[in-house]
Amino acid sequence: MKSLRTQERRLLLDLLREARQAAGLRQVDLAARMGVPQSLISKIEVGERRLDVLELRAICEALGLSLGEFVEHFEKRLHTAG
Repeated sequence: MKSLRTQERRLLLDLLREARQAAGLRQVDLAARMGVPQSLISKIEVGERRLDVLELRAICEALGLSLGEFVEHFEKRLHTAG
């Protein structure tokens, strides 16, 4: 079961990074929009720091996505990864 969770987490982190890049933002740009240090964004994207739902929502808003849209993309990615 742990490997499944690890795969899901990796997909989540990949999707976060891809969403940031698709928005044309560098980590420092996203951090500035959120009022947090760039190192926080880096730690999140590499999996050194876990997110809670409120932080995920704030990231989504800074990227111009709703939390629902992001979750929908995540669910599709999970089903595709099988």
